[in-house]
This record gives sequence, structure tokens and C-alpha cells, in this order.
Amino acid sequence: MIRVLVVDDEALIRTGFSRILDAADEIEVVGAVPGGDAVRTTQETRPDVVLLDIRMPDVDGLTVLADLCRLREPPVVAMLTTFDMDEYVATALRRGAAGFLLKDTDPEELPFLVRSLADGGTVLSSKVTRTVVDGYLEAGGQRPSVRGVERLTDRERTVLVLIAEGLSNAHIAERMHLSTGTVKDHVSAILTKLEVGSRVQAVVVAERAGLLRPPREPEP
Repeated sequence: MIRVLVVDDEALIRTGFSRILDAADEIEVVGAVPGGDAVRTTQETRPDVVLLDIRMPDVDGLTVLADLCRLREPPVVAMLTTFDMDEYVATALRRGAAGFLLKDTDPEELPFLVRSLADGGTVLSSKVTRTVVDGYLEAGGQRPSVRGVERLTDRERTVLVLIAEGLSNAHIAERMHLSTGTVKDHVSAILTKLEVGSRVQAVVVAERAGLLRPPREPEP
């Protein structure tokens, strides 16, 4: 059972997300609270996944994220945002968030995304991948080199593209007909060759190297 905590300043959002997730198989919402209660409720309920609003009037979502990441056994945290161009998204990912969800995410997709987060996946909407990449590049001092892509094997490149799609190791294994252990080895090799410390940074490198762009149609 995947235990989920929803943290948002709007009661309507908390109620809506809770009802959608509680209706899904193998997912239990253990709490739905405003930002000021996030850390205490996390310590009391020990959720696997926290869906955390990035902008709240009572407390800054990035501050809550930092507090959650400092816990002895931190949960997986995905940020919630209303805007697909939220300037705080890239900052949140650099500070330890495993991804982000738009608040208008299709209700049918929400349980799948939560399962992916719990399974180690990175939830990164294709609508805002460019925004996230730009946020990394504008930050300065965190410009991973694309030259490492040349050292990747064909299979590692395929794994990297699937990581960019937000797939967990288990789903990548299923898609490529490999064992989960083999996929973990590929992910480790990718991070080493690209000289990055996270899956999100690996996605940035993939974008900069052009791996995520669709092939051009031949000219007539």
C-alpha cells in the first residue's frame, strides 16, 4: 500500500486529490493538510509520497521541501503547481523534489504518477521540460556537460530517454524486457558517465544533447 500525504493551502485541492487517490487500488491517503502542518503530519503518518504545493500563503513550499528532505527517513516529494511555467519548479527539483504535478493533471493519470513516484520514478511533465532545463542552465554552476552522452551505449541512451518520460525502474524494465536490477545498473552507469547526481540532471543533459527531440521529417 502506497501512503500519500497531500499538502496544499486550498481545501478544495486537498479534497479532490484525496478522493481520486483513495479510490485507486493500493493507494491510501494518510493526511491532507495545509503547509504549516506538513512536517508534523509527515512525522506522525510516515507517508511514502508527499504531494506538496509549491506556493502557499502560510509557509513557503520550498522551505517545507527542505524540512522534509532533512528528516531521518524522508518521503518522496513531488511539487504541486497551478502554472506550467512556474519559476520555482527548477529550484525545487535541484533541492530534492522527485518531480512535479500540475494541479489540473488528468484524474485518471494521477494514481499512475503517484505509483511511479513511489517506485523511484521522476514525474516531469513534458509540457514544461523546457522550463525545467532553462531553470537549471540559468542557475549557474550546475551546467552538466553533454559530452558524456557520447560515452553511453545504445541501451543506456534508450534508458535515459525513458527516464525523461518519467518511467520508474520497474516500468523501464517492463518496457525493455529487462530485470529491474539490470535497469538499476544502467541508471547508475548513466549517472556516472554524465557526471551528474540525479535522474533530473540526467534529463537536463539528454535535452541539451538533443536526445529528447523528435527526429526531423525528411524533406520532400
